[in-house]
Amino acid sequence: MNKIRKGDHVIVLTGRDKGKRGVVASRADADHVVVEGVNIVKKHVKPNPMKGTTGGVIDKTMPIHQSNVAIWNAATGKADRVGIKLLEDGKRVRVYKSSGQEIKV
Repeated sequence: MNKIRKGDHVIVLTGRDKGKRGVVASRADADHVVVEGVNIVKKHVKPNPMKGTTGGVIDKTMPIHQSNVAIWNAATGKADRVGIKLLEDGKRVRVYKSSGQEIKV
């Protein structure tokens, strides 16, 4: 079970974007997530008349390792860790480690 999922509000813990918050747009692979507004790089693209694209320098959001982000707990206003709790009916839910509250997306 992934502790950080698409749609979660996260905060960046390390790197040049430390302290920035954003929403997880997607998971790039098992270890990386794409966060909106974080880890933006400049990419030089060639024009391609067959596809109708113009060349130039564009901003592109790159993946960031999931260990460098933490889930944002709106109740406390801080970053928090994620735990897994097993309910009586056998379902597994994600909870905040600090308070034990269930994480709702």
